[in-house]
Amino acid sequence: MPSKSHLVSSGAANAGDAEAIRHFKESLASGEHWYHAMLGAIGLWSSAEEECNERTFLYLIDGEAFDWLVLAERLCETVDGLLPENEKNALLFQGIPPVSLSAAEVKKLIGEKKYAQYLNYFYGITVEEALLLAVQEEIDKERRLNALHTKPESGDELYYRVYDEARDTLLKQFRNQKGYAQLQSTSITELKEFTYWLFKYRLKRCEKARIASDTKKALDYLKQNWKKKGVCRGLATDLNSAFPG
Repeated sequence: MPSKSHLVSSGAANAGDAEAIRHFKESLASGEHWYHAMLGAIGLWSSAEEECNERTFLYLIDGEAFDWLVLAERLCETVDGLLPENEKNALLFQGIPPVSLSAAEVKKLIGEKKYAQYLNYFYGITVEEALLLAVQEEIDKERRLNALHTKPESGDELYYRVYDEARDTLLKQFRNQKGYAQLQSTSITELKEFTYWLFKYRLKRCEKARIASDTKKALDYLKQNWKKKGVCRGLATDLNSAFPG
């Protein structure tokens, strides 16, 4: 079996990507479960981003955080009509895999390096988003207790609590560093990049005790919400594997 590769910062399509697509199709034809086949193809994929059908697919954020669901979407397009529609949609739109795999099983299928890049995404984007949601819940609860039923017009209170800065100030700083235009709107891809930038911004500026406390708060929020919904939005579908370390 070909060796697993990690994503590299290259915008060009290459032989590794073609091999990954071929592996996916051949595995499906041989009767392998489509999710296992897809993870095997992910393990062979090489490009960090790609232009395909007039769309830019960014798989590796900031050169280190692997957005596996974007690559999953790209691979699913190569076998259009061959996958169970309900299972495919549950994966792509809700992050719910069709079968349960442990972290060790996933790591074996996609490779250790790519799994490490996935963990960067998990902690840098998924957990960071959860932290913002958890803190917003705290703010809303405080406002209810104080009988303040109207929300503030901006998210400044939320961002000040987490990052000690206003969101607009942080977004402008992020865009300046990246060389991006200061637009009124934000794309989904840019929002993910911004979230990962916020994660690293927080790590650089906050004390270790505060970082640990915030991380625990975010992980607790994820666990509670995933258990309520009975799902796990991650590569590993059991909660213990989804929260490594």
